[in-house]
Amino acid sequence: MTYPPPLTGKTIVVTRPHDQADALAGGIRQAGGAAYCFPLLEISPCQDSTPLQEAANRLASATLAIFVSANAVRYTMPVLREIWPEHLIAVATGPGTAEALAAAGISRCLLPAEHFDSEGLLALPELAPDRVVGQEILLFKGEGGRKLLAATLRERGATVLPVPVYQRDAPKEGMDEFLTRLAAHKFDAITLSSSEALRHLLELAAERPETLPCLYRLPLFTSHPRVALHAREAGFSHVICANANDIGLLAGLCAYNWQLP
Repeated sequence: MTYPPPLTGKTIVVTRPHDQADALAGGIRQAGGAAYCFPLLEISPCQDSTPLQEAANRLASATLAIFVSANAVRYTMPVLREIWPEHLIAVATGPGTAEALAAAGISRCLLPAEHFDSEGLLALPELAPDRVVGQEILLFKGEGGRKLLAATLRERGATVLPVPVYQRDAPKEGMDEFLTRLAAHKFDAITLSSSEALRHLLELAAERPETLPCLYRLPLFTSHPRVALHAREAGFSHVICANANDIGLLAGLCAYNWQLP
């Protein structure tokens, strides 16, 4: 007996930024589903390049360079790649960030074994208090965001230079169409990759309160435990925390029991 692909007849909302959505959207289509791409974050470089220039001047004295995301790599390496010193060790939050570093030519990279977030980074032996005390660390990141990583490293005795290289904005297009489709029950699941994207989603749906029950009934897939926790606290009833990266999300979608109420 031949079975249809696992996502046949399902429409999955992919909320990654435009230039990061292709892999997951393509996997959904290969699995028989339809991918509705609605970026909840628009990523762009910071207008003020002063922090990045300051980081460039401090490469020689720094011992570690932490990249919190693939976007941090994307907006940093075009400036720093040609002057990257051999002694400087890169640290990646997760596999996607490590892949972006490798593509930029940085193969010497530390990576958590699990928990691809600030907590996972802080558990690395190389970031233990006895290892980072007195060290200078560059932290490439987006504007705003969590303060845990920098604050904890400073408590451990390191000198930390946060370097914001990109900014994240709420979506500016496609909102009415998305909400109309949501209210008409045209979606079967939604994928989310950050707590900030979740916040934008909830703020958007709140503009048309009748869409909130439609949103909360959808299975929500994420690869981040913190996002999963926030989604449950917000009222989502079916939250699936898959393995990290797009492969894990796609596997979670394909394995999901779509008969759940």
